[in-house]
Amino acid sequence: MPRASPLISAEDFLPDTPEPTVDELTRAAQTCQGCELYQQATQTVFGEGPADADTLLIGEQPGDAEDRAGHPFVGPAGQLLDRALSAAGIPRQRCYVTNAVKHFRWELRGRRRLHVKPGMAHIHACRPWLDAELAAIHPQLVVCLGAVAAQALLGAGFRITRQRGQILAQTGIAPAVMATVHPSSVLRMPDDETRRAAFESLVADLRVAAEARKRARR
Repeated sequence: MPRASPLISAEDFLPDTPEPTVDELTRAAQTCQGCELYQQATQTVFGEGPADADTLLIGEQPGDAEDRAGHPFVGPAGQLLDRALSAAGIPRQRCYVTNAVKHFRWELRGRRRLHVKPGMAHIHACRPWLDAELAAIHPQLVVCLGAVAAQALLGAGFRITRQRGQILAQTGIAPAVMATVHPSSVLRMPDDETRRAAFESLVADLRVAAEARKRARR
């Protein structure tokens, strides 16, 4: 077993095979100690979905519900994402969903475990898992959900405020890459009207992604 240190890398925990499958990656990730976040997380929350998925969705990190369940996007934000994908015409069953960081970073306030944004060191430490997932799946479309996911994949200079909803080609990542807001940002809106508008904007971005998905599959 590789030794743990406060911040090393997931590279030391990848399967020792040339082209690991998603199943092999999932099993190997359960013992990951590539950064200190494993110490307070309940478990590793790896990506899930068909190994031949044509669409790969990347979020920031698991939330409280995901950390307890061991599955990505099963909490309120995941449920909203399912509704948005359905409205945009992207079959949820053809999507592989994952996060840039595989362990839940949190702080305790009262009895609640509240999300804490992962640092760039955590994102860099976890990047080998994301690269391995992309290599195993070969998606036609990648959608980054939120600024952390977009910057993890596309670089620190990427800005959701300027570039959301735009299809990026020739990235070397997939035939089509797009970034939009994380569904949790919709849930944080202060009232029903702004939540509805934010949800409609998310669906509009995903419709652009759906069209790119169709073109890539032809």
